[in-house]
Amino acid sequence: MKGSIRPLISILFLIALATTLSCRIFIGRRGQHTAAAELGSNRALIQNFNSTLLKFAAIDIGEEKSKLEIDQLLELNFGSLGRYKAYAAWRRFNEHDVKPRNSKGFSEMLRSPKFHRYWLDFRRNLQDWARKKMFQPDIMMDLVRLVKVPIDRSNRTYKSCAVVGNSGILLNSRHGKSIDDHEVVIRLNNARIEGFEKHVGSKTSISFVNSNVLHLCAMRKGCLCHPYGYNVPIVMYICQPVHFVDYLLCNASHKAPLLVTDPRFDLLCARIGKYYSAKRFLEETAGKSLGEWGPTHDGSMFHYSSGLQAVMLALGICDRVSMFGFGKSTSAKHHYHTNQKGELRLHDYEAEYEFYRDLVKNPHAIPFISDEFKFPPVVIYQ
Repeated sequence: MKGSIRPLISILFLIALATTLSCRIFIGRRGQHTAAAELGSNRALIQNFNSTLLKFAAIDIGEEKSKLEIDQLLELNFGSLGRYKAYAAWRRFNEHDVKPRNSKGFSEMLRSPKFHRYWLDFRRNLQDWARKKMFQPDIMMDLVRLVKVPIDRSNRTYKSCAVVGNSGILLNSRHGKSIDDHEVVIRLNNARIEGFEKHVGSKTSISFVNSNVLHLCAMRKGCLCHPYGYNVPIVMYICQPVHFVDYLLCNASHKAPLLVTDPRFDLLCARIGKYYSAKRFLEETAGKSLGEWGPTHDGSMFHYSSGLQAVMLALGICDRVSMFGFGKSTSAKHHYHTNQKGELRLHDYEAEYEFYRDLVKNPHAIPFISDEFKFPPVVIYQ
């Protein structure tokens, strides 16, 4: 990892090699042997480069920190007032009158009969989640069983799915009808649709959120954890283990399934997102090593976007996937429903766009996914 990789030089070498090979087509057998040897050498170069990226992408920088936090939570060790604040959602969603003054008082409150059942559910869910947190390349073939069966009790895939991103490029797109024509519409992070129906549609079949969105909602008075209705299934991935509190309390008031993504699926998405980010980093910064990728992307704070994982989910449960609202332009807002213009540094959107392009044109180039998985056709609408 510490050695410097120069992909741009390799690319130039490829171009030069291709030119040389085209000239040698008319050369005798000896020339053909020379060209074949050079081509074999270059293939080895590419394989070594890709192997290095794969090993790098498989490293979870935040793994130790996450394990420590899980252990502390299972021991009911909140550690700081900040940890207590994370649990304020319990009172928000359930309208309890208990107001402990500090984290110690909150620990005592959890041990009371009123809250004990919440604590037991929290501990069980966290333990199950932590136990499954491992890499499994064939997890994509399990998504129908893990996600679709709990939602509609059917083990057949959906015929067509629209994954609706939140990019400002959706404004003036008038994709609303096209989106609603799909059998299933997946929306991200509680994005508002009222007033934007002609561009983003009005149908919502699955709400896909990251747990931080649900947690922030829990901290605000009057914020509903199910804005698309009590009967719309929610699929959520866990950003921080402590957010299982928000999951439990929102689930208590939700009529449709509220599912937490399998951590094996989360790890697969994390590796793919990091791989494309590291690959882009090396291609655009000739001479820099992979060791310099971390400081550029905030190291352990780096994370794939909700959109990437929602698309990955659709790949596993749909026969055909359409993507809307993925991309950007200089004149468009970051989110169509907010005034935010800047992008979050913890995501590498440009790298994710490269991943989406591979989904459309060359899905078998995508690493870490089992060779037995059959990719459905993907179309990106701008």
